[in-house]
Amino acid sequence: MSMTVTEKILARAAGQQKVEPGQLIDAKVDVVLCVDVTTPPAISMLEEKGIDRVFDREKIVVTPDHFQPAKDIKSAELHKRLDGWARRHRIKHYYKLGRAGVCHALLPEQGHIRPGEVIVGPDSHTCTYGAFAAFGTGIGSTDAAAAIATGQLWFKVPASMKFVLNGSLGPGVYSKDVILTVIARIGTDGALYRAMEFVGPALTEMSMEARMTMTNMAIEAGAKNGVIGFDQTTKQYLDEHLKDKRDYTVYESDSDAEYISTEEFDCSAIEPMVALPHLPSGGVPITECAGKEMDQAYIGSCTNGRIEDLRIAAEILKGKEVGIRTIVVPATPTIWKQAKDEGLFDIFYDAGCVIAAPTCGACLGGFMGVLAAGEKCVSTTNRNFVGRMGHPESEVYLASPATAAASAIEGKLADARKYL
Repeated sequence: MSMTVTEKILARAAGQQKVEPGQLIDAKVDVVLCVDVTTPPAISMLEEKGIDRVFDREKIVVTPDHFQPAKDIKSAELHKRLDGWARRHRIKHYYKLGRAGVCHALLPEQGHIRPGEVIVGPDSHTCTYGAFAAFGTGIGSTDAAAAIATGQLWFKVPASMKFVLNGSLGPGVYSKDVILTVIARIGTDGALYRAMEFVGPALTEMSMEARMTMTNMAIEAGAKNGVIGFDQTTKQYLDEHLKDKRDYTVYESDSDAEYISTEEFDCSAIEPMVALPHLPSGGVPITECAGKEMDQAYIGSCTNGRIEDLRIAAEILKGKEVGIRTIVVPATPTIWKQAKDEGLFDIFYDAGCVIAAPTCGACLGGFMGVLAAGEKCVSTTNRNFVGRMGHPESEVYLASPATAAASAIEGKLADARKYL
């Protein structure tokens, strides 16, 4: 009966005592995330079938984020459709403009993510929620339509890979550097349709925000989900953020659970990393790429737009001026206000940065930071595919907020450790 944490969560959702990798199951969904780009097509599918219902108006969380505030007429129409649908079905957790934020930062912050639950959403980085010992995975608009109407989906149970993070992170090294190191080793298909389970002493030093960065990028290795076990750090975050104080169930991997493979890392030896274009697996130490000229620095997104990330960037930017255009995007209104109240905005302003409203915009090449032909951007986002942030001939270099801030000052890829 030995199972991994992922298998236990899916077994509970399927109403079974045990599940095995490769098994097909029908599972109940605990939370359905709905965003502005991919949910309107799901709504259309339901309407075409004459289905105008939701399985539970309290288990659906809605926020526009990819193109909010609306950047053009088409995105405004998407928002209008999403707004009308959410109002018609009296969706309890609807975060409208002014309260809307980058979904994968917003949902944990607002207390919608709980251990042991199944969370799905039509956005690939829904795997972020595995940081809370939950099962989070991205789905397409068709599956989103089914989940919205029925509260159920079928899954193939993924095999699990174990990633043992030994040692502790050195100065100027962050969880973003760790996950870029992991993906550089196994490749963008190294965990294809598998569960990436992270364990080890290095995790105990990471905040929940840092852990979310790790699980957020599990999809960049092809994973079905990423997951980190429950501990006191998890509990403290939940105690501060959960509004619904009902009990939750914590699942842990059995000591004799089977893993398809195990990878070990000495985090003490990891340097600040940069993923070179055009894959997240192109990570190299900053010492191998420092000096490469940049045109833009971007600090934000569902990967690194949380308050901890902004504090890291502000520490380096304080008293300095940026040498290239630098865009700072707090991921949610709460983070925006906290950064303002802490004086971080003053630091960014004095440094010459642009400070934007919460949005995913630039990450997917939508707006608020689109790149022209030949331009290069050091970015705290999660993808650097061809044309990801703009023109197909532009280039995106993935890095931590510290590396992005140091590079913004120098106008070229730079080692943040010299500023700490």
